[in-house]
Amino acid sequence: PAMGGMPMGQAPMDPNAQMAAAEQEMEMVTDMFARISDLCYQKCLIQRYSDEELTKAESVCADRCVAKYFQVNREVTDKLAKMSQARQ
Repeated sequence: PAMGGMPMGQAPMDPNAQMAAAEQEMEMVTDMFARISDLCYQKCLIQRYSDEELTKAESVCADRCVAKYFQVNREVTDKLAKMSQARQ
């Protein structure tokens, strides 16, 4: 990158555009967190609360659920990027 952290040949981003991009990214992260929470809660957590702590099985399931979600998300993103590049 050139001075100021900007890549060569790119103009600085408008502050309003930066704020809009940051807000959009925050919405995407919040949405992804909500999806993971709902999905893994339904899949892994026992609905009868007999203990305030997660069981070992619940904890392992939740860890694996989140890891698989990110793995699949990354694989789909990579596949879509390759398909997009092939069209150009």
